Amino acid sequence: MTDGEIAKLLNPEQGDAVKMINGPVLVLAGAGTGKTRVITFRIAHMIDEGIDPKNILGMTFTNKAAREMKERLTSLVAPEKAQNVTIGTFHSFCGKFLRKEIKRLHYLPNFSIIDDSDQNGLIRQAAAALGYAKNEVPVPLVKNYISNMKNQLCFPKQAKKLADHDENHDKLRFSRVYAEYQNLLETQNMVDFDDMLLLVYEIFEKFPEVLKKYQDIYKYLLVDEYQDTNDVQFAIIEQLTKEHQNLCVVGDDDQSIYGWRGANIDNILNFDKKYPDVKAVKLEQNYRSTSKILKAANFVIGKNAKRHSKNLWSAQGEGENLLVVKTSDAEVEADFIADYIAQIMGDQAERSYDDFAILYRSNHLSRQIELALRKAAIPYRMVGGQEFFKRKEIKDAVAYLKILANPKDDQSLLRVLNLPPRGLGKKVVDTLKKYKAASFQPFTKLIGEDICLKQFTSKAAKSAGDFYNALAKYRGIFSNSGDIALKVKDFLTDIGYLNGLQRIYKDHAESLKRRENVYEFISAIAEYEKKCASPVSLQDYLESYALMEENDKVEEASENSSAVTLTTIHAAKGLEYPYILQMAMESNIFPHHRSITEGTLDEELRLFYVSLTRAKEQLVISYSISRMDKGVERNQFPSEFIKYLPEDIVDVSTPEDLIKTMGKDDMNKSFAGIMAMLNN
Repeated sequence: MTDGEIAKLLNPEQGDAVKMINGPVLVLAGAGTGKTRVITFRIAHMIDEGIDPKNILGMTFTNKAAREMKERLTSLVAPEKAQNVTIGTFHSFCGKFLRKEIKRLHYLPNFSIIDDSDQNGLIRQAAAALGYAKNEVPVPLVKNYISNMKNQLCFPKQAKKLADHDENHDKLRFSRVYAEYQNLLETQNMVDFDDMLLLVYEIFEKFPEVLKKYQDIYKYLLVDEYQDTNDVQFAIIEQLTKEHQNLCVVGDDDQSIYGWRGANIDNILNFDKKYPDVKAVKLEQNYRSTSKILKAANFVIGKNAKRHSKNLWSAQGEGENLLVVKTSDAEVEADFIADYIAQIMGDQAERSYDDFAILYRSNHLSRQIELALRKAAIPYRMVGGQEFFKRKEIKDAVAYLKILANPKDDQSLLRVLNLPPRGLGKKVVDTLKKYKAASFQPFTKLIGEDICLKQFTSKAAKSAGDFYNALAKYRGIFSNSGDIALKVKDFLTDIGYLNGLQRIYKDHAESLKRRENVYEFISAIAEYEKKCASPVSLQDYLESYALMEENDKVEEASENSSAVTLTTIHAAKGLEYPYILQMAMESNIFPHHRSITEGTLDEELRLFYVSLTRAKEQLVISYSISRMDKGVERNQFPSEFIKYLPEDIVDVSTPEDLIKTMGKDDMNKSFAGIMAMLNN
């Protein structure tokens, strides 16, 4: 790709970012400034300059971003070269790395990746093993503690030392549970999501020769959404780039909204301190939104002092004023939003329901708007809500597959051993646990051992033998890659799960529905296989399943139909819509009431900035002066963030006036009315 081609296809700042190949580079990419385009063009330029594609590693935070980059890159360079570039999420990269290298830490390569429910169960199991009562070890707090420790590169021994010097006695209990929890994971050859990063860091630290091997492979590293990195991700980046220093990070500190899950904004704010020779580029031309939307966004984010200064601008035209709509209660607000969408759809023939997104600060706020949309017969889809893959029958089917792939996964075996009922209940489990304590063998092996079978009733022994033989048979069948979906169907039939759903769910209609869902799950596996270039293994699919993201899952409307999107602002990051309707813009809701006590008001403001910059053409912000809270009707006040909006580009109205006329002539309420309310 020549300099002339770059100049023709990119703006000057984007071109600078593309051409800076060697050394540390910081690309400060404001919302909608084409960062994905810059990253893919940069990789294409590097390949054209003679860099081996195998030496390039691109790290993203979402599967969607990784797919988009791969697709765009394929259109810029020869497909075989594009395929040799490694692009993926941090977790997918680390997962592939661990399959090759985790044996150095005494795990087996066929380890299982546990989900939230498995994690909860293991924490309870660890607490019980240590003799703690349930109320002494609250699972959500312990899970959060363990995650924080791992994200801060703190292993169990280090966590114990910290707790020993802490006056908070909870920390001491939590640190002990952390150590036992980690022991249970290793014993069952399982890792959690945080381990997938921490264990990579540990291998690099303990085995310099392994680090050197990967430094020699990945001489050029690009990191997307760098503002979202946590401490362990930064440590891995630092390890990989220590020798060559060829690191390009792309991000926007103004969109750092994941502090609650460990993201450290200082990684991007202090990048120049870690890499003093850094070359920095700012991308400020926005290709998404109108000028008025960007003016509002710039004013809002300008209230945060701790940031890299940026001023987004657009050549998309001035656009419409923002609308701020006051409603009497939450039901009226929801009805207004549905009516507004219906009116736009009726007035503008070219519009689609896909053009609209309704954003809210927290998931619980969706209930009222769902009711209103259903009442108005408006199709919608939810991002990150209750999704297909969290249904019990699907998680049960996955547990069956996990014990095929990882025979040490006792947690999954206990979940399905007597599902459907096959006479392998509590007495059988107690026997297995007794012999495991003596032999340290996994349950999948013990269930076929004569020493255990002799302790069972004849009926239970036959069931256990059949179960053991089915697992052994299908481990052999699954040892060869390809045709995974067909093999899964046969396995779930032979093991008795598919035909046993009637015995699990007594209601016939319910059991049929669950059975249809399991068949749909098998179809999802087939679709996954279809998208892969070469035959895949069961382990490949299970890893893909474990790393599936909330943004990949939608409900209520199929992917191919037109529907309004309902989503939290967090889940909307990276998306864009012509119409954004930001609802429930009220004090203690947005900003969230915890942000004051926790000192995270700056992150809440960044979240509002993200909400504003999702809109391409029109922004509608609504709030109610009354809302039900825990069954009690409470008075509400408009969010203090509203006062940060520039008065000259905001129209204030009510549902009655707006829906009746949709014209500015009736919008004669003063923005000062809200200002007065906020300042009182």
